[in-house]
Amino acid sequence: MNNTEDRQSAFSETPATTMPNTDGLSSEIQVEGSVEGAQVETHDTVTEIWVHLNVTWKGETLSLELADSDRVYDLKALLQSLTDVPPERQKILGLVKGKLPPDEETIRNLNLSNGKKSTLIGTPEGKEVKDPSRMCPPNFGAAFNTGVIGAELEELPDVINDLDVDVMNNPAAAEAYRNDKRNKRKVQEATKNLKLNVMNPPREGKKLLVLDLDYTILDTKPLVSGALPPTECARPRLHEFLEAIYPHYDICIWSQTSWIWLETKLVELGMVGSHHNYKIAFVLDKTSMFTVFSVRDNQQFTHSVKALQIIWNHFPQYNARNTIHVDDLSRNFALNPRSGLKISAYKDAFTPRAAADRELDKVAKYMVHIASQEDFLTLDHHDWKKVVRGLP
Repeated sequence: MNNTEDRQSAFSETPATTMPNTDGLSSEIQVEGSVEGAQVETHDTVTEIWVHLNVTWKGETLSLELADSDRVYDLKALLQSLTDVPPERQKILGLVKGKLPPDEETIRNLNLSNGKKSTLIGTPEGKEVKDPSRMCPPNFGAAFNTGVIGAELEELPDVINDLDVDVMNNPAAAEAYRNDKRNKRKVQEATKNLKLNVMNPPREGKKLLVLDLDYTILDTKPLVSGALPPTECARPRLHEFLEAIYPHYDICIWSQTSWIWLETKLVELGMVGSHHNYKIAFVLDKTSMFTVFSVRDNQQFTHSVKALQIIWNHFPQYNARNTIHVDDLSRNFALNPRSGLKISAYKDAFTPRAAADRELDKVAKYMVHIASQEDFLTLDHHDWKKVVRGLP
């Protein structure tokens, strides 16, 4: 198979046209999104208060605009984008009295006056003073030439915080996520910024499957390292699963990885550019995700989220009533917990246990079973395995 030709044919399709999502469930955020150059029109119902800050760095004054619903995390991220100083090295002097509050604190609670001045101290990425004795560890050249170092570096974009958060059984937390002004604004921004190529047009009357990639249908580690060929890294019966549900569902792949790796993985797995009895409609990567703030074991931490509203804004035929999101991390369901179906993570593809995995057969059986339901919001995907056990 010529991977280059397949990638070009599969990922260079006609872009979609979009229209506003008028679904009553999502009327708070109505965005007419652009798909590859189309006009974007935002109908914004979220009122935000903005504060202007002046930050001095290396003799230069940086002008920042932050919403009161933004967090300290967003302030640091904005400073990093302007200076290349990573958050862990940033010292912001004069912004508040004493120590800067933690990342999850809102800008509103800092009580900053408009035009507030402060100073940033910190070394940009790549400008560190390095100890020559630590720059080249023993056998570094051999490790690099054999691909060991390269494989580790290539894997970094996919190594995200492995902690998970269960939002599926916490309605109060889910409601807080949805009503957060910052989250609403992030959805709007992601909708506008999404340049979406439709590989295969949505089909009339079909429901939507949003499917995660890494550790849901693929053991990423041996694929990235080259320890196993791509076909042996795929979760058993992957293609049979997609063929079984395809008569009822359009398929979207949404992966928490960068586009270049996502494209390569799909081609190597034979999910595009091959001749299976299913087609991928469209694909999203990590650039359509944004950071939210959660609590786990009474500790605050940040993680990325997949907000289905971004897709619904581009494709008004899809909504919470006809979309199911299959993922191995329930934290990705934070803004749409009732649409999420959590699947066990697929790892250690080289083991007999992994070879005997039949999780996708069970998911296929469940999804085909519920395909005739008019409203998925009447279902509890949390109990999907219990439902499958009761099926003939």
